[in-house]
Amino acid sequence: MQAFLKGPSSISTKPPSAKEKAAAGAAGSSGEGRRLRPIPWVEKYRPKNVDEVAFQDEVVAVLKKSLEGADLPNLLFYGPPGTGKTSTILAAARELYGPELFRQRVLELNASDERGIQVIREKVKAFAQLTASGSRSDGKTCPPFKIVILDEADSMTSAAQAALRRTMEKESKTTRFCLICNYISRIIEPLTSRCSKFRFKPLSDKIQQQRLLDVSEKEHVKISSEAVSYLVKVSEGDLRKAITFLQSATRLTGGKEVTEKIVTEIAGVIPQEAIDELLSVCQSGSFERLEALVKNLINEGYAVAQLVNQLHEAVVESGDHSDKQKSAIVEKLAEVDKCLADGADEYLQLMGLCALVMQQLTQN
Repeated sequence: MQAFLKGPSSISTKPPSAKEKAAAGAAGSSGEGRRLRPIPWVEKYRPKNVDEVAFQDEVVAVLKKSLEGADLPNLLFYGPPGTGKTSTILAAARELYGPELFRQRVLELNASDERGIQVIREKVKAFAQLTASGSRSDGKTCPPFKIVILDEADSMTSAAQAALRRTMEKESKTTRFCLICNYISRIIEPLTSRCSKFRFKPLSDKIQQQRLLDVSEKEHVKISSEAVSYLVKVSEGDLRKAITFLQSATRLTGGKEVTEKIVTEIAGVIPQEAIDELLSVCQSGSFERLEALVKNLINEGYAVAQLVNQLHEAVVESGDHSDKQKSAIVEKLAEVDKCLADGADEYLQLMGLCALVMQQLTQN
């Protein structure tokens, strides 16, 4: 206890030595290193300005003109996932307000947030009624309005969308709204008529390949050209999915070259050989072989929904089957897909599907 009480008086008042300073510096630098957490490549390479947005030329042209005049209509972005909808509006908002005012002027509500009628009436309305004040420190013109971004707007209830309708009109002097969704048909008509609508197209293969090669170069990833092409194919125009697969494949290989086989494993895609084998077994007419193969596919852990998609592609593009056979198989594929979505047993559905395919392929 005595030693504890004497503690403050025994603190050294001598200036620290060079060795102590070096140790403190090292500790500080290691602390800084710890603070720099690794972030997903999707976030790391998200467009920082409107010019970096790929393939969406019409949207970029309109936004650039709006940014020049610091004026913006209410916006409605719709299209498939991973095509740059959220990235585009966030990049535009950063260009409009700069890093200092961005947090004050932009309210972003995602599908993970509560966005019922109460939140629209209280939180969004309160934010929309605030006057936009303050100017940018770099001297650029700052628009006199704020932006409310409602991501995944198609998951909002009709009542919440109806409550938003009047707020959009009343607060048009101080606030602009940007609604983002995958399905425009789920947005009520009064909201769509108050917004400028922009459709985001799935990215072209060439653009996706270029972006993936850029990311690979910056991250020093070795990847074969076949693997890049296959990544583009399995991601189906979704650049976010493609970059995520690339990062996962890089971590799996541990610095070695990323090949097409690695991409197949990461993406959960069923190898083409398995699809070809399934069709050839169906053509053979042997039910015992078919049953053994189906059990093997289920035990391997392949998703039957994914198999249905790939089988559909193989059957439609095949030149070996007649139109009548194709129509019967595709109709059954649709039924199986619906049953799987409703939670039916995968093994039974796959057996039923394969039995019908066998019946069609063995008929003269």
